[in-house]
Amino acid sequence: MHKTLIEFLGVQVTGWKIIGYTGVLLFSARWGVQMWASRAAKRPTLPVAFWIMSVAGSLACLAYFIFGKNDSVGVLSNLFPCGVATYNLWLELTHRRSSAPHSDSKECNKPEAAVGFNEQSTSSGGSRRSP
Repeated sequence: MHKTLIEFLGVQVTGWKIIGYTGVLLFSARWGVQMWASRAAKRPTLPVAFWIMSVAGSLACLAYFIFGKNDSVGVLSNLFPCGVATYNLWLELTHRRSSAPHSDSKECNKPEAAVGFNEQSTSSGGSRRSP
């Protein structure tokens, strides 16, 4: 993984750098996803994809800084966001599971009653159904 795969404009690209670049791309692109979801909802919102991309991006960056670079500053700068994103994702998923309608409910026969259908997390931690 430390072997140079490509050299581009004087930058040596290794397998670990590709993992690091992927992490940075995921971690940065989550803001585009958040903006798209907020625009669709016409209010600030944090979709589940935001938290999934946060965790995935942080883990990829952590892998790069631990195994590829052995850089404690990079590890520390990605460890806290990874923990926070994991916690928020766990909160979102447990909230959805606990607010899912039961099978004996009449509401359950509607397609929009399915967990996650037209539902987005709000910045306050609750959820809101799209009209």
